[in-house]
Amino acid sequence: MTKDKKDLSQFFTKTRQEERWFLKMHGLKNYFAIFDSRYRSFDPNISEIIKICDPENGINVDQVIIIQNPTKLGLDNNAAVFMRILNVDGREAEACGNATRCLAWALMKNMNRKEIRIETLAGVLDCYLIENDWVKCHMGKVSMKPDDIPLSKNINTLHADINIGPLTDAVITNIGNPHITFFVDCLDDIDIEKWAPKIQMSNLFPEQVNVGVAEIIDMNNLRLKVFERGAGLTAACGSGACVAVYAAFKRKLIANKKINVILPAGNMIIELGDDEDVLMSGPVSYLHSGLWDHAEYNKTNH
Repeated sequence: MTKDKKDLSQFFTKTRQEERWFLKMHGLKNYFAIFDSRYRSFDPNISEIIKICDPENGINVDQVIIIQNPTKLGLDNNAAVFMRILNVDGREAEACGNATRCLAWALMKNMNRKEIRIETLAGVLDCYLIENDWVKCHMGKVSMKPDDIPLSKNINTLHADINIGPLTDAVITNIGNPHITFFVDCLDDIDIEKWAPKIQMSNLFPEQVNVGVAEIIDMNNLRLKVFERGAGLTAACGSGACVAVYAAFKRKLIANKKINVILPAGNMIIELGDDEDVLMSGPVSYLHSGLWDHAEYNKTNH
């Protein structure tokens, strides 16, 4: 186990060997174990995903990120890699803003580049290194079409008639993954861990949904908490921040297209572009690299 190794090039070199190495990173306290599967295939089942994420006997992360070679679609769009996002419950997520920033940073630092394209299930995303530890990503287009989200029936997604406890009048969107966003007067008054699971299990959402609760501070600032599918209440959610700003703008709760989103773990900047496109900027932190072998990992760390 190498906790103090800061040389990314050694990690990317070691992934070509027989041993299974990982990077541990976080974006606003959203923790990831990143594995490079381009040279030696790695497709963990739910049991191994749980072991990797385990806070005591594993790497203690929220999600597992697998780097793969891009598909034909990715190659046609000059993507450097394909990124898989695996939640602790084994569900494969279509998008994760914090993971995208982390992986983009690692790849750009290793390749000595200022920009890179990453293919995901949500599409090919452009990413840019804007400061030493800040990355900006094009997160793609937001859709409010019921079939895109998807929903089990057609409803007004700008003013969804959903009433769960204190949460009412939602905005439902998709930015590669499904979100529902509620706006409240005081975020601290909402017990999101009580109400969000009830919303997620609604028959309206055949693939469940990420639940966001937002409070407009002023025309430039928005507070947000997100309860994610397969992860629960998170310290930060990049895609959730994107759709919260988009929803607030569509509802005319804000007029500016560049908003500071305040999350439990820190801030990120969301910019609304043309044609429903959204850009996200935020920090990343590289913690360490290590060798993953479950039995050996336990022996080394306990």
